[in-house]
Amino acid sequence: VILGFIPRLSGLIFWTKCMALILLCFESFPAFRTRKGSNTMRHHNSLFHHLLQFVPWGRFEALVDRHGADVRVRRLSAKSQFVALLHAQLSGASSLREIETTLSSHRHRLYHLGARVPARSTLADANAKRPADLYADLFTATLATAHRGLRRASRDAVHLIDASSIRLANACRGWADYEAHGALVKLHLDYDPITGIPAHFEITPARVNDITQARALSIEPGATYVFDLGYYDFSWWSVLHNSGCRFVTRLKTHTRPRLIEERSIEAGGPVRADRTVAIDTRLKSVRGARHPLAGIPLREVVVIIETGKTLRLLTNDLNAPAAEIADLYKMRWRIELFFRWIKQHLKIKRFIGTSENAIRTQIAIALIAYLLLRIAHHTQKVPISLLTFARLVRTNLMHRRPLHDLDKPPPPVPSDPRQQVLALC
Repeated sequence: VILGFIPRLSGLIFWTKCMALILLCFESFPAFRTRKGSNTMRHHNSLFHHLLQFVPWGRFEALVDRHGADVRVRRLSAKSQFVALLHAQLSGASSLREIETTLSSHRHRLYHLGARVPARSTLADANAKRPADLYADLFTATLATAHRGLRRASRDAVHLIDASSIRLANACRGWADYEAHGALVKLHLDYDPITGIPAHFEITPARVNDITQARALSIEPGATYVFDLGYYDFSWWSVLHNSGCRFVTRLKTHTRPRLIEERSIEAGGPVRADRTVAIDTRLKSVRGARHPLAGIPLREVVVIIETGKTLRLLTNDLNAPAAEIADLYKMRWRIELFFRWIKQHLKIKRFIGTSENAIRTQIAIALIAYLLLRIAHHTQKVPISLLTFARLVRTNLMHRRPLHDLDKPPPPVPSDPRQQVLALC
């Protein structure tokens, strides 16, 4: 047999006393040369392999060394753990047994990914003991190498700040107990609505207050921050104001600012009032001391939304149109949609393991999975929604399919008429 050619049966068979003589013809088969110059058959990568190409593996290896994740590890490397949990997120696997069984059926595909099939007990030990900060840092590294079209424009950067609770099993009460509410964990997000991806995240027990986590957030000077009543803290607002940031939030009903000036509004629109105000309320916790925003001119915009509810918005932007302030706060709904999307289409409602480290690891990898889907969807520019794209990825995850035509059926396999002749003989 000549290398680079594939034999096909001609249909002519001659019998002798000792053997059958089969005449063969040869047809050229696509082949390519390796670095050493030898011919070899072309390997077709799986869809999962294409998605993993967006992971900065060089940075991942550096993070593994920095965190010591593979120190004294003999069976399951950090890469194999990451590939297994990422596959579980994208395929919808919900148990250790399902992960082991599914990956065992694709053992030959894992070889080309540089990973191995994990045993259930080994994967459970890795989730409980391998540092979860490794995957939190990997999310940041993957975000930094994202496609240019997904990166924020610093001149008009918008940060949506919010948190969402995730219910855990009762076995997690030892570290995530929240009084009468049960075992809960909070996912704190700094969400970029322009790119549609989180810019930063933190995972804490639900008893940690939202504003406590916000005070530790790194502030981008000159950006816009939009948040809800969970971040009602005049001192933190003053930090944003002094950093040159614009903030948009809501006023509580008991806050009565001092009126400075009434502004004109468009008749018949959703904006019902636009005024310049000042908040002179004293702080009860510091023996009546005035808060840092006291005396600073702010702006109150009263808006009626589609449901008929009246919102009192507060901002330190005195120049933008009132409709723009209302639209900025309306944009905050996108982070709520993001929370709903990941809870419905990723595995962060039922976890594998009960330790804090295991929960943090799986949430971090779930966000990495969303980021990879978002990057792949944007890079391929397929004319389908992200949800449809994610469903197609789940269906074809270990198949040999390219990313750019997931919404199209695979091409039919060409038939050779000589095979039909052989079947008739």
